[in-house]
Amino acid sequence: MAGNGSLEDRATLLSVRGVGVRFGGIVALDSVSFDVPRGIVCGLIGPNGAGKTTLFNCLSRLYEPAAGEILFEGQSILKMPVHAIAGLGIGRTFQNLAMFRTLSVRRNIMVGAHSGSRAGFLASALRLPTVKAEEARLEAEAERILELLDLVSMAERPAGDLPFGIQKRVELGRALASRPKLLLLDEPAAGLNHDELSGLAETIVSLRNSLGLTILLVEHHMSLVMAVSDHIVALNFGRKIAEGSPAEIQAHPEVIAAYLGAPREKKKEPHGAAA
Repeated sequence: MAGNGSLEDRATLLSVRGVGVRFGGIVALDSVSFDVPRGIVCGLIGPNGAGKTTLFNCLSRLYEPAAGEILFEGQSILKMPVHAIAGLGIGRTFQNLAMFRTLSVRRNIMVGAHSGSRAGFLASALRLPTVKAEEARLEAEAERILELLDLVSMAERPAGDLPFGIQKRVELGRALASRPKLLLLDEPAAGLNHDELSGLAETIVSLRNSLGLTILLVEHHMSLVMAVSDHIVALNFGRKIAEGSPAEIQAHPEVIAAYLGAPREKKKEPHGAAA
């Protein structure tokens, strides 16, 4: 769990307020609201089509909400261009790996670090001393991530030649290299085996604890979500149906109905029928 202090005592990092998204006549998100305090893992769950990835795409500025507001550190992100989101402090992984397969693991991670680069185009073209210093900083940042995710031994290998589970770690490393305050993990357990799943849970908790990261996690593996989350928000058909602690969510009747189907009413026996 999130350590000392209740969630109510923590400052809000992300605030989603009445966000609505429509695709033609389909309502993808219906006035969704919740807050994510700093330094916690917040699980975002729901059946397929519940609106989880749509919400992530709004947070990444890939989609424009038709209604509502999204505040990050009290500042609206809906007024910002897409390219400014990483610099603001929001990093993301994707369901489908989006890496440079022929580049080394180190270079893939450095791509993520470049989103925080302060060198301008002209300085980079002329290879000014400030650019060399910046490159050294980016290489040091990549080395830090390689060690953090136990990727040092394969740092120079092409990312596309590695097993799927390792590629997922590279994708995570690239997101971390931008030094985000909020990390959006979009189904990080998809395609992982049992041992890799256990390692992922340990990694998520470690990132929260050691880096003080705030993590918003979309995931279908309920055992993983329940193990690492401090708070959970549940969606169904684009609507928030519940939020609370893992124990509260597991016992919530609407969440149970959304995942297992509404319980059938017991058929009444005709009056006087034999037992």
